[in-house]
Amino acid sequence: MKLSFRWYGEDDKVTLEQIRQIPGMQAIVTAVYDVPVGEVWSRESIAKLKKLTEDAGLAFEVIESIPVHEDIKLGKPTRDRYIENYCENIRRVAEAGIKCICYNFMPVFDWTRTQLDHVLADGSTSLVYYQEQVDKVNPLESDSDLTLPGWDSSYTRDELKAVVAEYNAMSEEDLWNNLKYFLEKVIPVAAECDVNMAIHEDDPCWSIFGLPRIITCEENLDKFLKLVDDPHNGITLCTGSLGCSAKNDVVRMAGKYAAMGRIHFAHIRNVAVLENGFEERAHLSCCGSLDMYGILKALHDNGFTGYVRPDHGRMIWGETGRAGYGLYDRALGATYINGLWEAIEKSSK
Repeated sequence: MKLSFRWYGEDDKVTLEQIRQIPGMQAIVTAVYDVPVGEVWSRESIAKLKKLTEDAGLAFEVIESIPVHEDIKLGKPTRDRYIENYCENIRRVAEAGIKCICYNFMPVFDWTRTQLDHVLADGSTSLVYYQEQVDKVNPLESDSDLTLPGWDSSYTRDELKAVVAEYNAMSEEDLWNNLKYFLEKVIPVAAECDVNMAIHEDDPCWSIFGLPRIITCEENLDKFLKLVDDPHNGITLCTGSLGCSAKNDVVRMAGKYAAMGRIHFAHIRNVAVLENGFEERAHLSCCGSLDMYGILKALHDNGFTGYVRPDHGRMIWGETGRAGYGLYDRALGATYINGLWEAIEKSSK
């Protein structure tokens, strides 16, 4: 296991110097954030990130993410240009030493929550998803009661209406076909560069507003891995994205896909599954619905050697900043992951 930490660049309130002080921290997970989706990253921008990271004593080996342009997901005639740009980005980050790229294939909306600052019983705040709040929202109506976090704010209202209408006209099979087309183009380039592509599950792992979502469960992950059966075509096992549905056995999936050598990255976080949605909680097993020890043991016992990062943290001790990405609770999560991993390693000998 290689412990890593998400960093949003020089504008991030959490600094590389602070991240470096987390015991056992090895690598930074970052990206170029000032280039429009679908365009090519400059070598200068990539080199700057690499230098900043390595000067801080951390490895520059994971990109999260190189976003996939909507035209690719929709299967538009313009997709080939964007796919070629994507391939060029793979080549350029590989030149800089990147070993793993995390990405997703979610239509329109990335991760979706209904609140970013829900107050938990201990006074900390966290990200939550309550279905009754989602039901009040219509992304095509300007007078909706709620604007949901995770939405792409670059769309105007009319643009959003248009792209949602395009997806509503698609079936899940259409989206599968467009994903297969994308993978058939990019995985050979990734293999040539020896970069592992790691798709992130849909978050949450069910359809929202009638849009097709396909990276949601074990059956669909099996289908995904067979689209292009190459070891460089793998997954980011996000325990929170999969675990927010009680239908997903995350411990089983961790062991299964680790044994196949297809988990290249893991996002470790805990959630409390509720009848009406879920709440993000502290990383410890007792704080949520997931068996964090069981998940990490399944990874360990099945030969996982990839990258891990503590995922969304609560805001604690008065910290403010990017929701889910403060320093303190994620640092606690990293220490918890380290402790579990050390205990599992030593007990297995």
